[in-house]
Amino acid sequence: MLEIKNLHARVNPEEGEAKAILKGVDLTVPAGEVHAIMGPNGCGKSTLSYVLAGHEGYEVTDGSVSFLGEEMGELEPEERAAKGLFLSFQYPVEIPGVPTLTFLKEAANAQLKARGEGEISAPEFMKFARENAAKLGISSEMLKRPVNVGFSGGEKKRMEIFQAMMLSPKFLILDETDSGLDIDALRVVADGVNALRSPERGMLVITHYQRLLEYLKPDVVHVMADGRIVKTGGPELALELEAEGYEKFTGAAA
Repeated sequence: MLEIKNLHARVNPEEGEAKAILKGVDLTVPAGEVHAIMGPNGCGKSTLSYVLAGHEGYEVTDGSVSFLGEEMGELEPEERAAKGLFLSFQYPVEIPGVPTLTFLKEAANAQLKARGEGEISAPEFMKFARENAAKLGISSEMLKRPVNVGFSGGEKKRMEIFQAMMLSPKFLILDETDSGLDIDALRVVADGVNALRSPERGMLVITHYQRLLEYLKPDVVHVMADGRIVKTGGPELALELEAEGYEKFTGAAA
């Protein structure tokens, strides 16, 4: 479903020092599987998520990314989103003045239009929104606010998963979704992510800690160090990292 081959990327020279961050990432995520990437700070995990989403702050210098058999290198972020890629940010942004439901209805219809499909009706959209909000404990008052404005960290993460539910992407990239969550919020967010699991949908979960994976139960765990994948294993690899840390992997990658 998602295939990354020898991916190299650096900070876009126009954005600052052109520092190489990804140094040959190879990764394949089939449909129906949840893969987790774990690694120390600065190893390139979040950069990988931004590159996959087409963030202009990064420049791909070698390698390729294909999604559903299509090369993604020249596609703009909105085109990637229309193809079915969804990125949940580590630090969700606030958009003052833009009501959450208005934002999501416009986003959903823009994606449907890009795929040559008809727009969703207002009643159908509202019914879908209420159903998904109830699953995540999101109140009607929260839905009336501007996007993420006045929300706590946990509420913002819940709203990110709500957005994913509303847009029904084919592939989710979750960049440290567990960051800043207490145990109750973590369970709610994890339940929402698990509800999105499907034989037709893939997920890439980026995290520092094993605690999120206790709830998500990934099919495959990858360790990233110094800009590349240095080890791949089953869920037990996350337990190994929790017990022993990353030191042996950072040494091997150097």
